[in-house]
Amino acid sequence: MPFDINKCARSNILKLEPYRCARDDYKDDGTNVLLDANENAYGPGLALRKDGKLANGDAANIEVDLLGLNRYPDPHQHELKQLLINLRNTHVHTKKNLSPDNLFVGVGSDEAIDALLRAFCRPGQDKILTCPPTYGMYSVSAQVNDVEVVKVPLDVNDGFRAQPEKINAKLAEDPTIKMVYLCSPGNPTANLVRKEDVRQVLEHPTWNGVVVLDEAYIDFSPEGSSLAEWVAEWPNLVVMQTLSKAFGLAGIRLGAAFTSPEIAKLLNSLKAPYNVSNPTSQLAMQALQPQNLKVMHSNRSQILQQRERLLSELPRIPGVGRFLGGRDSNFLLVEMLDKPPGGKASNEVALQVYERLAETRGVVVRFRGKEVGCLGCLRVTVGTEHEVTRFLNELKSVLNDIYEGRVSQDSKKVEDKKEKEANSVVA
Repeated sequence: MPFDINKCARSNILKLEPYRCARDDYKDDGTNVLLDANENAYGPGLALRKDGKLANGDAANIEVDLLGLNRYPDPHQHELKQLLINLRNTHVHTKKNLSPDNLFVGVGSDEAIDALLRAFCRPGQDKILTCPPTYGMYSVSAQVNDVEVVKVPLDVNDGFRAQPEKINAKLAEDPTIKMVYLCSPGNPTANLVRKEDVRQVLEHPTWNGVVVLDEAYIDFSPEGSSLAEWVAEWPNLVVMQTLSKAFGLAGIRLGAAFTSPEIAKLLNSLKAPYNVSNPTSQLAMQALQPQNLKVMHSNRSQILQQRERLLSELPRIPGVGRFLGGRDSNFLLVEMLDKPPGGKASNEVALQVYERLAETRGVVVRFRGKEVGCLGCLRVTVGTEHEVTRFLNELKSVLNDIYEGRVSQDSKKVEDKKEKEANSVVA
């Protein structure tokens, strides 16, 4: 009998569209300015020598142990967990102390997102609640697990603030909603979720579920913003974090979920036996040492300076509209207008800017115009001083070309190449 994947695979998986990023369309050849994925352009938060090796202050160089790769990694990661706990035991939001029992570590925050769904949601029966515009992987993971997504949009008329009253109303009417996902700072909105709004959902009088606060970008926010230690006060709160952003370690894929010991035990019980590799844990532990935290703080300071520069200089470019959302992350959400000055937000112009920047200028940002409340918006990651300078210059030039109705020679070459490739496929 011939194999028929449509009759063999799960129907919800057959309908699944993969999570897409700008680099699915625009590959990096090593020369592009990459302001699309909210990475830390200043590099890893590690004290490195000129030869690229790790250095521990004035002490001997610390090497990643490659000889131990024949052994499985530590399945419990107690030392790494303790270092993460030390980082977040700030006593800003509670007098209690967290311990490694409050922690799950995995392959980026995405593993925690998926693990939570598998722990608390029955496929085809239970639901999660999200607040768009928000991170796309919540919905992708929900679809993989055959879990319905209920949406309560952020308030687009109030700086993309969460709407706890509307969230709580949904929770009251539908007990099959098992989790609420909140992103703080939001992606792509760059604003913090207010502590009182999180509290309002946690204090729901009848709902029995889990509140998940995604703090991937929290280290770009004001000191004391993280609610990670607050899980000591709320048994149904989960706070996710990552070393991919402020720590500049996107390549090692290390995420953490701070929560109650009961939920942490569930997540640790259902994970793969050796989910965090030895090189990942070794590099993560180095990043959490005092001398390397200084590097992270220095890089973060430079990013915040360039963020202020973008806030100051972008509005001076004809055709750039308002900044939407907040200023609490390493990216900004900004409108492109249909005409300068005094025009309206335009998806057509924003899409042209996005495509022309990437195809002809080697600068990659993210188009976000199709998301709730984001008409005409680009999400721009804050890069290095050089990258920001190049972005500003290229953006000004591209917008000018668009408003003048010009197609640059580079754009024409790209279009001619696309047409030639299309014709060759047809032939």
